[in-house]
Amino acid sequence: MTATHPHRAVEAVWRIESARVVAGLARMVGDVGLAEELAQDALVIALEQWPTSGVPDNPGAWLMATAKHRAIDTLRRQTRYAQKLEALARDPSLTRQADEPDLDAALDDHIGDDLLRLIFTACHPVLSTEARVALTLRLLGGLSTEEIARAFLAAEPTVAQRIVRAKRTLTSRRVQFELPAPAALTDRLASVLEVIYLVFNEGYSATAGEDWMRPALCEEALRLGRILAGLLPEEPEVHGLVALMEIQASRIRARTDAAGAPVLLADQDRRLWDRLLIRRGLEALARADALGGALGPYTLQAEIAACHARALTPEDTDWERIAALYRVLAHVSPSPVVELNRAVAVGMAAGPAKGLELTEPLRGERALERYPQLPAVRGDLLAKLGRLDEARQEFERAAALTRNQRERAVFLTRAAACANSRL
Repeated sequence: MTATHPHRAVEAVWRIESARVVAGLARMVGDVGLAEELAQDALVIALEQWPTSGVPDNPGAWLMATAKHRAIDTLRRQTRYAQKLEALARDPSLTRQADEPDLDAALDDHIGDDLLRLIFTACHPVLSTEARVALTLRLLGGLSTEEIARAFLAAEPTVAQRIVRAKRTLTSRRVQFELPAPAALTDRLASVLEVIYLVFNEGYSATAGEDWMRPALCEEALRLGRILAGLLPEEPEVHGLVALMEIQASRIRARTDAAGAPVLLADQDRRLWDRLLIRRGLEALARADALGGALGPYTLQAEIAACHARALTPEDTDWERIAALYRVLAHVSPSPVVELNRAVAVGMAAGPAKGLELTEPLRGERALERYPQLPAVRGDLLAKLGRLDEARQEFERAAALTRNQRERAVFLTRAAACANSRL
């Protein structure tokens, strides 16, 4: 085996196992930042040794064992090492050799809780949204700083600073590596779900750059959502978010043409929709519904996505149900964006004039001042009403607001079509 293959193996193992390793170490040392440093040390050792010694039979266990022994060395150098070592001494797995394949078996009783603690720590509300996203992708996605920066079109030093500051904030604010108390679980879970969905949305509709989508981010968000659903099986909104992401991800292949240009929902070849993902999404939605209780925002959005998934053609879409669901969503989770989406649904169900009427109050919303979808929606509704000059102006305004080059091209094409139709 050449050296190249072990390096690829290390990268693959790290992407899969890093969250488990960091989570287990964080439980031991009580510090997420230190836990990541120790895990990174184990990664460096693997990169040094595996090309010559070969990839271990159980590479995940090897990484965990190596990192745990590094943790013991670190704890010995700390002033409170005696108390820590007394606790660690009760774990017989730490006395085994690093190459034993079942070394991390001692963590099996903890690993679910450890991962859950890591998710809630990385998404802690004391951090800014940007910091939560970066830290989550780093600790739970196993992405490098360079990969995170590239995904969000940010400067690598900026992302690195966010991650460093996030870890320092967790330490300075004495955020414990623990699950929130039951009374605080709902608020903290909302932060976790928000971060995961932010990652998914950036992959599904990139806010800037040359690419319409970044599917790798969708995959990371789905992976995190599925992990969370396994760890919190009684939380309906977790299943609702997974359902929403599964169903939306099912359309990815149909959302661009051969040249990478966007294909809007009504024009997509639905034969390209991934039926396996749709089935998984509908199953997750059924689990959310079966758990009962009031419908949350993610479950409601999943219900809307399911309406599209069940329609074999655009004409089969139940727009009246979608409009009704948006009305409920606007009550449960009010926002100008939800109202804009409701206007689209009402425009499809009751005619473009009704939809356009709902967009009028949104023109004064500060939150939508720089949001390109507002003029884009208005442009579409105006075009359907035959008010082509007004529609052209709205599409041009949308093109000026978006930072995504593919989306800008779509808006300019729509504007040109309106202009040409008047000739």
